[in-house]
Amino acid sequence: MHKEAAGNTSTGGKATLSENGLFGMGNPLLDISAVVDKDFLDKFGLKPNDQILAEDKHKPLFEEIVKRNKVEYHAGGSTQNSVKIAQWMIQKPHKVATFFGCIGTDHFGEILKQKAAEAHVDARYYEQNEVPTGTCAACITGDNRSLVANLAAANCYNKEKHLDLDANWELVKKAKVYYIAGFFLTVSPESILKVAKHASENDKIFCMNLSAPFISQFFKEPLMKVMPYVDILFGNETEAATFAKELLGFESDDIGEIARKAQNLPKENAKRQRVVVFTQGKDDTVATVGFLSALVQEQALEECIRAGHYAANVIIRRVGCTFPERPDYH
Repeated sequence: MHKEAAGNTSTGGKATLSENGLFGMGNPLLDISAVVDKDFLDKFGLKPNDQILAEDKHKPLFEEIVKRNKVEYHAGGSTQNSVKIAQWMIQKPHKVATFFGCIGTDHFGEILKQKAAEAHVDARYYEQNEVPTGTCAACITGDNRSLVANLAAANCYNKEKHLDLDANWELVKKAKVYYIAGFFLTVSPESILKVAKHASENDKIFCMNLSAPFISQFFKEPLMKVMPYVDILFGNETEAATFAKELLGFESDDIGEIARKAQNLPKENAKRQRVVVFTQGKDDTVATVGFLSALVQEQALEECIRAGHYAANVIIRRVGCTFPERPDYH
């Protein structure tokens, strides 16, 4: 994991954890995963390793993938998964992690509610009956995963009917750390901004993930509106390169340079210098989650990074450069 940061996120040591200390908001999806072949990918114009939003041409894909052998169903959605694993790493108390998102009143929605309860996540879904619960097809070939998300209900999240309700906003206020994936910028940028501004005004930590190259390519405006409130920015090397090209106006594969420029973008809360965490390798998401779990416990930046490495169970190496176990801060 490569980081560009100065100073600590906190004073170090472990804090006493309280319920709802970590807040996540995003697209709750039921993952439908199956092993497919190259012909299947070609038929639907998919890259072996990618994350895209479903278009009309992908509708038959969802019908076909469920007929495959050994189809597996898992509770998914980037942010929901992240807070779930963070809760698992924290263990006790239960319900440190809160999650908001929209589902349908259907069987898939019930599965998501059950899985969240089993993971001890305090999931407060906005439930509506007009659109079915969202799904994500994970098309697996070898070590590669091509993800096609059909947001459906997840796309119907309504700020006025959910986030703004007093009981829900109270949960938002209880949190110390906020984590929202860039994917949610396609759904409710106004909800993200409300949470991000609250974090900034109350000197709490707001984290965002670049999520996928298409976010930087096609959702530049909402991404840059929220950026001044971002205390910790996560992303992998591909997302970092796209972010640099689309939003910073330069092409580079030097992750350190991109991180420094991202760190120096305008920031509202000057008391916290922005931390940029760009991961490399396949276990990037898991590293992010480990980082979050340590962050909620108010551990120092070094400990957050170590927790990230622990969660990913890998030391991610760069060509010509290996990282010491403890980063050296100046």
